[in-house]
Order: sequence, then structure tokens, then C-alpha cells
Amino acid sequence: MFVRSLVDFLIASLVASLLLWSSLVGAQQVATNVGVYYFPGWRNDTPFAPSNRPWERIIPYKDREPLLGWYDEGSDEVMRQHIDWMLGAGLKYVVFDWYWDVDNRVYLDHALAAYFRNAKRARLPFSIMWANHGKSPNNRANWDRMVDFWVRYYAPRPEMLRIDGKPVIFIFLARELDASARKFGSSAAELISAAQAKAHDSGLQGFYFVAGAASEETAVIKEALKTGYSAVTMYNMHRPPFVQKESYSYAELDDGYRSHWRTYEAASPVPVFFPMTSGWDKRPWGGSDDPRHDRSLSVPSEFELHLRAAKSAIEAGKLREGQSARWGLICCWNEFGEGSFIEPTRALGTAMIDRVRSVFDPARSANPKE
Repeated sequence: MFVRSLVDFLIASLVASLLLWSSLVGAQQVATNVGVYYFPGWRNDTPFAPSNRPWERIIPYKDREPLLGWYDEGSDEVMRQHIDWMLGAGLKYVVFDWYWDVDNRVYLDHALAAYFRNAKRARLPFSIMWANHGKSPNNRANWDRMVDFWVRYYAPRPEMLRIDGKPVIFIFLARELDASARKFGSSAAELISAAQAKAHDSGLQGFYFVAGAASEETAVIKEALKTGYSAVTMYNMHRPPFVQKESYSYAELDDGYRSHWRTYEAASPVPVFFPMTSGWDKRPWGGSDDPRHDRSLSVPSEFELHLRAAKSAIEAGKLREGQSARWGLICCWNEFGEGSFIEPTRALGTAMIDRVRSVFDPARSANPKE
């Protein structure tokens, strides 16, 4: 009896150990993919460029001068350097801010066009973040034309970011899409369903839509799956959930982001693209409503702490059914007008992207030439 009990105990222990080992191996196999938003606002392209001379309002802020100088955005050489820097930082994808107007035209796609001409683009998949805070869509036809554009010109490209075989499309503000749709008797759910039908008719597996939310929009997060979204994220945050005071320092901005990571990750029925930021200072674009909010820029050491906290939050987050990777997204590569940028500058050199690499790709930091 004693021998049999001992054997049973040993078998049970072995099974438990194998299960634990299996779970650890499984956890290690879930990759963490971090990308960055790209703001293509540095070439005149009315009506969406902030200025006819877009660099003019940045020039007085000497700390924001790019390491490349006041460059010609959309040129092949500039995009080549940007992609090389992004790859060197260990970034896994890039999301171009994307603009569509009621005249059924794309604006500010010069940087994306340069990306398409780059030989290394397959190593850095792309997506688009439809900046839907303008007048579009103003009717169903405007929406359908935009989706047709995605289906024809982006979705077939092998370098487009895919999850579960589906091209990924980010929507800046989910609530704005629903509000626009209701003005012409529709809803976000109906528009997304129609887009999925177009995708399927073209032979795609569908789109992977990512809903963008803002500070107090837990309802958007909770209803994401029901509306038809596959994941959720936030472009930028200004304060903790349900707190009216905006940040007056990067430390306060960081605290706000950490609160959002916890709140939205817990509330979401779908995967979360965890947002990160290098800071906020909107003075070149006229400043924030509360000028004290524009004190929220980071220095590299603060940014690194923010990234390390984000990495911990991402890896501690729950995996939804079928989720095969974890996701993070930094705002931004080059939002110089809002103070959210990690692109190398003459003031900081490559310090910001060096921090990204050290946190999310430490093996490359140890062997930077690899």
C-alpha cells in the first residue's frame, strides 16, 4: 500500500510539473509586438496639413529639430532612414495616420507611398490609423468608397499587418464613427458589418478593426466585440479615467496611462493594444486649453521607466481566447506639434529609440549590430 501510494504521489507530482512547464513554455511563446504611430504632417497637403509650411511652427522649438534636419517628408531617403531606425529600435510594425475626406480622396499619404517603395518594408509591417475626427463619413457612399480603397490598395499587400490572417485597420475614435453614422441613419456596427462583407467578397478573411477610445470611454471598450471590433486601443491619454485634471508633468501623464492600462484591460472583452507615450506639449499647434498640460514632455530616463511599466502591464494582461500575441503601440514617431515623438533629434540623438530597444529588444541592445 505504501509503495502504491508513493508511486501515485510521484505520478501526480510529475503530471503537475509537466503542466507547469507546459504553461511556462506556452507563455514564452506569446510574443510581445510593439509598434509606433507615424504622423505624416510634414508636407503641405491641404486641407489636412496644419500649415502651408508645416515645419514653420516647429522651428522655434529647437529641441524638436529632427536629426535629419527639416527634411522633405515622403522622400525615399528620409523613409529609408526612418525604417532603419525603427528596425534598429526593435519595433515590429508602424501605423500611419491616414486621412480620407468627403470628396473621396486620400490626403497626406506621401510617407506611406515612400514606405511602399522601400525594399525593407516587409521587415516592418504597416497598418493605417484612420483619423476620423473630420467630416467623413458623411454618408454611406463615402464609407463604401473608403472601404473599397482599403480592399483594393492596401489589403492585398503582403507587408500589411495581419492578425488571424486579417488586415489590421485602426479607427482613431470609435465614438466618432458611431456619431457620424447615426447622422445618416446608420451605426458603427452596421458600417463595420458592411466593410466585413466587402472584405469577404474580395476573398479576404475580413478586417481586424481596432477601436480607439478616449479617457472616459469604458462603454466603447465594453461594447467593442458587440460593435464588431477585434481589439481596442487609445491614441493618446491626458489624464486618468474619470479625472478632470489633465497632467501637469510627465510623471502625472505616466500615472494616467498606468491607470488606463489597468482599467481598460480589465474591462475589454477583446485584446488591447497597450498605448504608450513619450509626452505631451502642444505649444507649436497653439497650446492646450490648460497651458500647464504642456509641461508633460519626458526625458529619456522617464520614458524608459514608462516603457518598463508598460511592458510589465502588457505581459501581465490576460490573453483572450485565440490570442497568439500581445501588443503595444507608442505615440508617436514624429508628432512634433503635440510633443509626442521618439524620432531622433539633434538635441537627444537616438536616446529615445535606444530606450525602446533596451526595454523591448534587449538582445539587440546587447548586440546592436545584429
